[in-house]
Amino acid sequence: MANLPKNLTPKLLLTLLKSEKNTNTALSLFYSATSHPHYSHTPTIYHHILRRLSEPKLIPHIPRIIDTIRISQCRCTEDVALTVLKAYASNSMVDHALHVFDRIFENFGCEPGVRSCNCMLNGFVVSGEWRKAEMFFRSFEGMGVKANAESFNILIKMLCKKGVFGKAVEMVEWMWREGVRPNVVSYGTVINGLTKSGDLGGAVKVFDEMFERGVEADVMCYNVLIDGFFRKGDIVGAKGVWERLIGGKSVYPNVVTYNVMISGLCKCGKFEEGMEIWNRMKENEREVDLFTYSSLIHGLCQSGNVDGADRVYKEMIERGVCPDTAVCNALLDGYCKAGKLKEGYELWDFMGRECLRNVVSFNVFVKGLFENAKVEEAMQLWQVWRDDDSCASDSTTYGILIHGFCKNGYLSRALVVLKDAEERGDDLDIYSYSSMINGLCNEGRLDEALAMIDHMALHNCIPNVHVCNTLIKGFIQKFKIEDAIRFFKEMVTEDCYPNLVTYNTLINGLCRLERFDEAYHLVKEMLDKGWKPDMVTYSLLMNGLFQGRKVDSALSLWQEVVNKGLKPDVTMHNIIIHGLCSAGKVKDAVQLFLTMTRWTCSPNLVTHNTLMDGFSKSGNCENALVNSRCSLLLGICRGSERKFDPSIDRMRMGLRIIFYRHFPHLSLLGILSNKAFIKSPNTKAT
Repeated sequence: MANLPKNLTPKLLLTLLKSEKNTNTALSLFYSATSHPHYSHTPTIYHHILRRLSEPKLIPHIPRIIDTIRISQCRCTEDVALTVLKAYASNSMVDHALHVFDRIFENFGCEPGVRSCNCMLNGFVVSGEWRKAEMFFRSFEGMGVKANAESFNILIKMLCKKGVFGKAVEMVEWMWREGVRPNVVSYGTVINGLTKSGDLGGAVKVFDEMFERGVEADVMCYNVLIDGFFRKGDIVGAKGVWERLIGGKSVYPNVVTYNVMISGLCKCGKFEEGMEIWNRMKENEREVDLFTYSSLIHGLCQSGNVDGADRVYKEMIERGVCPDTAVCNALLDGYCKAGKLKEGYELWDFMGRECLRNVVSFNVFVKGLFENAKVEEAMQLWQVWRDDDSCASDSTTYGILIHGFCKNGYLSRALVVLKDAEERGDDLDIYSYSSMINGLCNEGRLDEALAMIDHMALHNCIPNVHVCNTLIKGFIQKFKIEDAIRFFKEMVTEDCYPNLVTYNTLINGLCRLERFDEAYHLVKEMLDKGWKPDMVTYSLLMNGLFQGRKVDSALSLWQEVVNKGLKPDVTMHNIIIHGLCSAGKVKDAVQLFLTMTRWTCSPNLVTHNTLMDGFSKSGNCENALVNSRCSLLLGICRGSERKFDPSIDRMRMGLRIIFYRHFPHLSLLGILSNKAFIKSPNTKAT
């Protein structure tokens, strides 16, 4: 029992209760005062103590206090009863709240008003008891309670939760007819519901109606619409709402608005516009929070502007905004992709000191090290991470490690990581095994790759079509076409069905061995199973036919592609041009070259190289030189100050050989200038 002064008053007790921060101690004071001689609680005391009992563990005290109020016959205001109703409703105890509501007059000595009714109505809606909510609303009139805007807003919220937005719009209209003026919450709830359902047209229509009826939208209405448009990838719609907001005179963007704009623009690839909004935000002295910085850093790293992301990060630190793990992971990924490993290590160390590392952080960093060919560093990082008991690894971790080691030629280390993970009982997913199989295939270790398929099943990892495609590709690369076909047939028996890549890989292998009948049989099988040949399929078939000197068949296939309305890409054009030149049909190759624009297809270096080679082999050196000059004019090879790749260097060497062999009296630089391509033997070179 708490010690209380002899002359206790409600005012003194209230002071004591307010000064006591511990609710249990305050309850002890309250109960002691209840039995204190010559003292009675007032409604204010009851109101204060009940407001402190909303936490779930304190709810059991409420019935005892209600009994005290009833026994003492203290006439309380509706506020006291409402506190009890809210406590029960907020803890999903709607039945308890209804029990109290039905006995308000008996327990508290007051009649329920619209606020108590709205509390009960909202309790039913929040708990999903929509039928009870509707029935309770109909009983308002019988209780002598007139519904207000909040009552209707609760029903509108319910209708939006149910997804009946048409009825929600009708409810707003009913409010106007009943003489209850809808407010921004009424319209905002409908706008939010329509936007989240994807009906932006309906949301904008309701938004416009607000202005027509003199209901002023708040910034949240704008924010919801802007976010909705961005989620649908509609940048124009989002910017349109933004312009309406900044063009108004009564509502201004808040930090959420700026965050939504910056995040949306960055996700849509409009990084420069995102930076413009960022600068506007700072000019207007709006408070920048972690989400703002996070959106910018993510967007800038995604666009490759790591220096910009670094500046934003440093500003964030200077302003005292603490980065979280997600921000650091984004910047770490940006550093790695830009090859800034020094900065990456500095950030990694900072994350360690601030306890900001997680498994995603490790996966990002170790993947970056592999992509920058820092295999030893990746191995060291992995050893430290694995030996730390507080650091977790997931299936993605092992997939990255195995893929990284295999890609960089460290197959034995990849096998060690795989075995280590299996022995430790760690998670391994299909990507880990697929990477391992791909590595074995690239090394020509096909028997081990095939054994890995069976090994996967022992570890409850079922091979999928991507794994099977990898193995088939390995067989094809080693010209083991029979093994590839046999494995292809076994796929179906294992409930692993081939896809378009599977067929294209096999078709390529058959065409390389000039087994065209079997390749066409596969195409027919594709069609029978509902797969449509793509550009890769046709290109592989054409290439194989040209290699087998079946020029007419290849051209017939080309015509089939054109007749089907497909648009041949530059790879297919290059295959046809090369095939025609190899068959001595250089004029036909040139004709095809000149019609490439028909399919909005631009020639590349391979195209011009192929034509030049065809001209030179046919003895038409003048056209070879002209074609090479076209390459230069197209920007493929211009200016000695540029760094050329080996294919361009070979082309330039070929030009010199052809030129000096056939035109020893002319200057190559003159031919490649803007003057005449070929001068007569009697013309002096400039």
